Parts: sequence; structure tokens; C-alpha cells
Amino acid sequence: MPRRSPVRPWMVAVVALVILAVAAALSTKVVSTEQAQAGAADTFDPATYAQDHFEADIVPYIEENAVDLTTLLTDLAGGADEAEFGNTSGASSAYAFPVTFTAVAGAPTPPTLPLTVQGVPEGTTVLLQVGPALNGTALRDVSGTVSFNEFKNQLEYQQVATELNELVKSEVLANLDVAALEGKTIQVTGAFLRVNPALVSVVPTAVEVVE
Repeated sequence: MPRRSPVRPWMVAVVALVILAVAAALSTKVVSTEQAQAGAADTFDPATYAQDHFEADIVPYIEENAVDLTTLLTDLAGGADEAEFGNTSGASSAYAFPVTFTAVAGAPTPPTLPLTVQGVPEGTTVLLQVGPALNGTALRDVSGTVSFNEFKNQLEYQQVATELNELVKSEVLANLDVAALEGKTIQVTGAFLRVNPALVSVVPTAVEVVE
């Protein structure tokens, strides 16, 4: 009876490599240059999205729909429906409101500037966000036009809020001498997220020194 050659370890390794190579070849998808470019174009860029919507949609919406802050807070304290004045990103989320008001600036305490606004309900703290860090999703949510359904996931949705705040830093706050505002009267337009009824923390889209 002929004697069988023993199976060497290297033979097993060669067979395994061949199987892996075949499997890799079968699972590899070949795409054209056009398909690759199309795929790259579909990659979401939150900075671009924010830039496209900031000046074109969000700032004009705030300017056109801004409510006097004192009037808004008084109405809300009296039981007015938040949906009448603002928008929210979801049923369980806080409302964002477009507002405008005149205030006297206090001493800067970055990242905020305390403001005195005549007529707001007693116990209300009004702050202007001045950086270096701007927080919240007020700009993203205020117009009601930036929907979560536009994005793949929560991360993209949050990144847009962050990039909109970055645009405020570069286009609204960059040339504002915050340190020199103490004691001055300023006109502010912007948006705030009403998480706490006693705290108004405004992300500005326009700040003008009145006197």
C-alpha cells in the first residue's frame, strides 16, 4: 500500500492564504472614478452647511421675527404659548426664541457679558455670550428650518449647532471690543434657548453700541 505524504504546516498555511485571497477578491467592489468622486461629494461638512444657512436663512429669520425681550418674557411668565414665539428641535426640547433689546453692559465675565435690561421679570438674569466658547443650539433651532431629518445622526446635527456658533465668533464678535462695553448701552439682536426661565443667555447675531 503506497505511503501518503504527510501534511506539512506550510501546506496548510498556503491553502489558508489562497482561500483568503479568493474571499478578498470576491468581496472587493470596483468603482469608477466618477463613482468615487460622487461618494466623496456626499461626505457631510457641517462647516459648509452652517455657512450656507447662516447668512441666507438664520440671520434674516432672526431679524424679521425678533421679539422685544421684555415683552416676550412678560408674556411667557403670564402663560403665553412658547410655540407662538419660538421653535424647538423636538417635543421634549427647549424652545429657541429670536429677540432684540436694549441693555446696559456690565463687567465682562467671559464667556458671558452680564446685561441689565429694564422691565424683565424680577429675578431674571440676562447674559450675552461673547466667547471664547459659545454654547447651546439656539441658532440651529430658532428658525425651525434645520431639521434633524436632514442629517444621518445626532453627531452631525450637533456639529451644525457648533459651527453656527463659530460663525458668530468670526462674523459678529471678532471686531467687538467686549472689554470696552462696560457701562455702555447696547442694542442686541440674537437668539436664546429657554432651558431655565430665569436665565436668558443670548447668542448674538448683531451688537451695536448705542451710547
